Amino acid sequence: MSFLKFQDVNFSYPPLEGDVDEDGKQIMPPVVFDHFSAELPAGFVSLVGPNGSGKSTFMLLAAGRILPVEGKVELFGKDTRTLSQEERDERASYIYQNMELETEDECGALLQFVYKNGLFGGAGRGIRNPEKDFLDEVKEVFEVESLAQKKFNALSKGELQRMLVAFSILYGSRSVFMDEPFFAMEEKHKHAALQYLKEYSAATCVSIYISMHELDLTRKYANTVMLFYPNHDIDLGTAEEVLTDADLEKAYGVPVAMLKHSEALTREIIAGRM
Repeated sequence: MSFLKFQDVNFSYPPLEGDVDEDGKQIMPPVVFDHFSAELPAGFVSLVGPNGSGKSTFMLLAAGRILPVEGKVELFGKDTRTLSQEERDERASYIYQNMELETEDECGALLQFVYKNGLFGGAGRGIRNPEKDFLDEVKEVFEVESLAQKKFNALSKGELQRMLVAFSILYGSRSVFMDEPFFAMEEKHKHAALQYLKEYSAATCVSIYISMHELDLTRKYANTVMLFYPNHDIDLGTAEEVLTDADLEKAYGVPVAMLKHSEALTREIIAGRM
């Protein structure tokens, strides 16, 4: 049984009511996937590519959060159309881009709730130290213990992202999909999170798919890379195979030197806001 399979998938988003051109005709959203078929690997996978190339849509389809217009997606051998919410959540957790939860609950209580009501049932063991409770290890790795008394809706963006990533593995799903989960984190937190997630994936056989803009992080941590092109083609392989200068320039439409400068500038802007 394969982990994830797309079979002749067609997908486009429904038209928006009132979204019309100058002649009053309904504007139809572009097709994102057109008869797309692929068998995707388990493991620790990074998705890279320009905005609008289909990364988020791919992960939403893979995790069963949206359904194909035609064709089917199989997650752990079962058509996502047939999954109950309980079956879907057991198979996949999902962190949305710019995800926010409006709650005044304290962070410590929320961590406990997710851990006890997820598939671990509050009884997981540490990945690095089996003598340690899994929740205690996660709080230490993501540095969220200090947030225990803080209300969730009072968190900074970086703190929020650390909490969301912690939730995603504390629940215990068989796979995790994360859409740009690190952009507001400090550099030390990004590296700590990615190193632990990679270890967690290897130790538990939980597949983790992460969309990231920072190519250096992908090169350092990902076992497998999916490079998305503006026409929605996808290259799959190791970082060395996929992230060549020629392929990156083809995907992003700019010289690699300019792409690296853009990444550095983005990090400086984010750092200035924190």
